[in-house]
Amino acid sequence: MNDWHNLVKLALAEDIGDGDVTTDCTITEDKEIVARLLAKSDGIIAGLEVFLACFQELDPSIQFKWNKSDGDAVRPGEKIALLKGKARAILTAERTALNFLQRMSGIATLTRQMVEAVKGTRAKILDTRKTAPGLRYFDKWAVRIGGGQNHRFGLYDMVLIKDNHIVACGGIRQAVERVRVCDKKQRLIEVEVKNLDELREAIDSGVDRILLDNMSPETMKQAVGICGGRIPLEASGNVTIETVRPIAESGVDFISVGALTHSVKALDVSLIV
Repeated sequence: MNDWHNLVKLALAEDIGDGDVTTDCTITEDKEIVARLLAKSDGIIAGLEVFLACFQELDPSIQFKWNKSDGDAVRPGEKIALLKGKARAILTAERTALNFLQRMSGIATLTRQMVEAVKGTRAKILDTRKTAPGLRYFDKWAVRIGGGQNHRFGLYDMVLIKDNHIVACGGIRQAVERVRVCDKKQRLIEVEVKNLDELREAIDSGVDRILLDNMSPETMKQAVGICGGRIPLEASGNVTIETVRPIAESGVDFISVGALTHSVKALDVSLIV
C-alpha cells in the first residue's frame, strides 16, 4: 500500500455519501468548535496520524494539539489531543476518525501485552494475514506501534507452504522443490508442520523458517532441540495472553498471533465538544 490516504478517502466517502444531513442542517457553515479527544480505558494509543488525516481531508485548516504520541500508554480521563476548527468538518469526520483510532489502538494494546508477556525470552511477536479486508495496512501498522513485528504482508512477499498445499502437492519435499523451481524471485520459504516427523522433513528440505502448528509447549521444546538453531522456528495456533508465555519459554524464535487483528477489542476513546 503506497498511499494509505486513499483508504481514508474511501472510508469517509462510505460514511458521508452525498452529505452529512444532520450536521449540515443543524450547524452553520461558519461555526467553530473546540473538541477534546479523551481516553476512557487503559491502553496503548495508535493511529493518530490516520485520525488527523480524516479531519484534514475535509478541512486542512483544522488545528491539532497533541498530548500523546503513537505507542504511549493512556488511562481513563487522559486528554490525547485537542482539535479546533470548523464544526461541520469535525463532526462529519468524527466517527470515521474514531473508528480507525479505536481499532488501531486496540490492536496495539493487545500487541503490547503479548510483547510484555514474553519479555526475557527470545520470542518475537508476529501478526498474521487475519486482518479486516481492506484494513491490513493499518492493522499491521498498529502491531508495529504496539512493539510487535509484521509477518508477510500478503501472498506475494514470502512463501508459506501450509497443510493444504502439502496434501495437494504430495508432501513437504515435493512442495519445496516445486517452489524452488517455479519462484524466479527465490523468496524466503516457510513450511507449516504438525508433528516432529514433518519437522525433520522440513529441516532436511533446507527451508528458511518452520511453523510449528498447534503443538503443545512440550512438543515445541522437543522441536527446538531437534532443530538445534539451524532454522528459525515459529509457533502458531490459538495463541492467547494466557498461553503465550509457556510457548515462548519453549525456545521458539517467533510466535504468530492471529488474535491481534482478528479478535481486536477497540480501545474506548471519545471526542467531546
